Amino acid sequence: MSQTVVLGVIGSDAHVVGITILEQAFSAAGFDVVNLGVQTSQEEFAEEAVDHDAEAVLVSSLYGHAEQDCQGFHEVLAESDVDAVTYIGGNLAVGQDEFDQTRRTFRELGFDRVFDSETDPEDAIEALREDLQITPTESERATISS
Repeated sequence: MSQTVVLGVIGSDAHVVGITILEQAFSAAGFDVVNLGVQTSQEEFAEEAVDHDAEAVLVSSLYGHAEQDCQGFHEVLAESDVDAVTYIGGNLAVGQDEFDQTRRTFRELGFDRVFDSETDPEDAIEALREDLQITPTESERATISS
């Protein structure tokens, strides 16, 4: 059975390239991907997670205002009874000097994992497999190793 991930760019951010790369990478890794595109509201993330019974919600933001866009995000998910792993990644804060502080901020907002804009998609895929306790098949292990 394939695991479903919902991904999108939150708030007013219109950067599409990153989520397109993530969509392709997660699809190639065997996940069913629902790509919400750019300028996605918190409510849209919740609605699509419910509609697709998603195991994970992946939020992207590159314009530096993710903290404002994500205030109350997990409350919106909880109100819709979304029980999914949540990740966020990108250029999350304007003037982001110390990413450890940024990571702490978003963990406090409720995200399970927080990635910077330099993260390789394979690292996020590996983390999600770990968090969802998915063991890669032999052919997937061969692909990852090559």
